[in-house]
Amino acid sequence: MWGAVLRRGVRGAGGLRCLSSGGPPWSQVVSEAEKIVGYPTSFMSLRCLLSDELSNIAMQVRKLVGTKHPLLDTARGFVYDSRNNLQMRGLVILLISKAAGPSTAELSFQHDMVSGIYSSQRSLAEITELIHTAFLVHRGIVNIGELKSCDGPLKDMQFGNKMAVLSGDFLLANACTSLAQLQNTKVVELISSAIGDLVQGIYYENSKSSEENCLTDDIGISRWKEQVFLSHSALLAKSCQAAMELAKHSAEIQDMAFQYGKHMSMSHKLHSDLQPFVKETSSDTMAFSLNSAPAILHQEFRGREAWLKQIREAQGKGNIVDYKKLQEAIKAGKGVTSAIDLCRCHGNRALAALERFPPSEARDALANIVYAATRFP
Repeated sequence: MWGAVLRRGVRGAGGLRCLSSGGPPWSQVVSEAEKIVGYPTSFMSLRCLLSDELSNIAMQVRKLVGTKHPLLDTARGFVYDSRNNLQMRGLVILLISKAAGPSTAELSFQHDMVSGIYSSQRSLAEITELIHTAFLVHRGIVNIGELKSCDGPLKDMQFGNKMAVLSGDFLLANACTSLAQLQNTKVVELISSAIGDLVQGIYYENSKSSEENCLTDDIGISRWKEQVFLSHSALLAKSCQAAMELAKHSAEIQDMAFQYGKHMSMSHKLHSDLQPFVKETSSDTMAFSLNSAPAILHQEFRGREAWLKQIREAQGKGNIVDYKKLQEAIKAGKGVTSAIDLCRCHGNRALAALERFPPSEARDALANIVYAATRFP
């Protein structure tokens, strides 16, 4: 389906190679990229996280220790999960800002550049991370009506929801305040629209919740890509474009930055969806969403009725899904290989967008992020 794009690859004067199954691991790519932008992005939101207001919230969140509220997992992941690198969006914004270089326009803040990045672009990277983290926290709000006895006391879940709403709103308010301080109406418009996209995307995700694990409609891969753009790609794509606007780069460069952010994050989401199906060593079968890309593509190839039959056959007592059985069914079809092809297709489009930027260490780091996001065993 996407073979022509993959065979063509990406070739240009800058020497970006086409995609393959090789490439450096994610942790190495992130570590090398952070050296280029000047400081570890894990400290990007430290000013906000160490504020008195959020410290007070953190003291309240400690009361959730020992409960099963998902806000605890979010908090642990934000502090400890370097493998998934929650600060990836800010890092990409800093890299693409440096790759684009200084503005050709006569700007009053030309002197305000450190390590090839304007201070306003660094602020934007922080803002983007705060927005992403705020929505990550809000995603942890549990539906009280769907709770079971095994989830623990109702009062714990209600208290956890209050803390999730409060802390997420606090982060979002700080992001919006900092956004206004950039004093650029186009950037405010771009990021505001990205927040709207996130809300719409998460609404679509929540509206699909059902006993069949979010598979209630005949969702095709085109519809899946639209929803993933809203909930996962729009923020990074529009933030990359906004970073170019802050430096007054041309409309063409702004569009290429948008395209890179969009297609790189699509590749990243596809790579994440594929992990339960491509990991070489795993003691237990990983649970996966029936709305993940391999499952959606499997449904397209098999037909909806055949797919729903496979789901019913994999359900045991209490409608508990046997994921191992479903995983084997999807692996036996074309869903996994097609999802890998689609991941590399978006990766190639991200590399094509990078060709419009001059060769540099920052551009190479952006390319390496794509290679890592399209790397499979």
